[in-house]
Amino acid sequence: MERLTSGAPVPAHLRGAIMALGNFDGFHAGHQAVVGHAIDRARAEGRPVIVATFDPHPMRLFRPDTPHFRLTTLDQRAALFAAAGADAMMVFAFTPQLAALGPQAFVRLLAADMGIAGVVTGQDFTFGKGRAGSVALLSELGAPWGMWAQAVAPVTDADGAVISSSRIRGALQAGDCATATRLLTRPFAIEGEVQHGDKLGRTIGFPTANVDMGSYLRPAYGIYAVRGILPDGRVLDGAANLGIRPTFDPPKELLEPHFFDFAESLYGQCIAVQLIAFLRPEAKYDGLDALMAQIALDCEAARQILAGTPYVA
Repeated sequence: MERLTSGAPVPAHLRGAIMALGNFDGFHAGHQAVVGHAIDRARAEGRPVIVATFDPHPMRLFRPDTPHFRLTTLDQRAALFAAAGADAMMVFAFTPQLAALGPQAFVRLLAADMGIAGVVTGQDFTFGKGRAGSVALLSELGAPWGMWAQAVAPVTDADGAVISSSRIRGALQAGDCATATRLLTRPFAIEGEVQHGDKLGRTIGFPTANVDMGSYLRPAYGIYAVRGILPDGRVLDGAANLGIRPTFDPPKELLEPHFFDFAESLYGQCIAVQLIAFLRPEAKYDGLDALMAQIALDCEAARQILAGTPYVA
């Protein structure tokens, strides 16, 4: 799958594409429905399909002090879009200049500059300066250029509630991994490079792979049953501390997975860590013996949970 940017020309073989347009952070079941509709329409018409996203997220421009909230990185979205069947990912650089475009100028960017033949988006999609443009206006303004627009209805779960990124964020912040997994259709995964740390885990018999949280949403601090996916595709079961390690000083926010029956060095490698189940909140212990005893209990609990949980990529 090709990766395009809004500041560069669209290659000739991708002009005339159908574009799924949205932010698609998390690429949950609702997002998948929008992209799936675009892919079906594109295949029926013999056209390529481009999935668009925005980076940084528009909220980061308008409310820069907003706490971290991302559910996926660009690389994760690229992999998810490719697996869904997209031919390319378009990354709109959400700059003040893009935010200042009026609806007509934005439609001209899509239809004339990028050669988009049709747009599929969610019903709540807005665009243009001040979010003045609706899906109906997108269709109206695109018509003279030969570009159509179509909205896909929200997807609801078994309880009739709309599936949304905000619901997923709320579930993760509450430690409800099961709900997040159900709405995403896969476990929430944090991806990052394994860093050198203070190696305290190694000294107490539980070595960890330290991963910075970056711009990801901060789920509930605590201990999790996790799965790690290595660059070579191997999948490892483990338990992880996500938080600030209150037993140690100074506090340092990290995701620290300990993988069972694994002794290889992972330093410098980019791994993904899936949060499968929340075991308990973080706690401070009086001495290493009490901490080690609790970690052993956590690892056993994680092993039992993971033994009954099939792996989902």
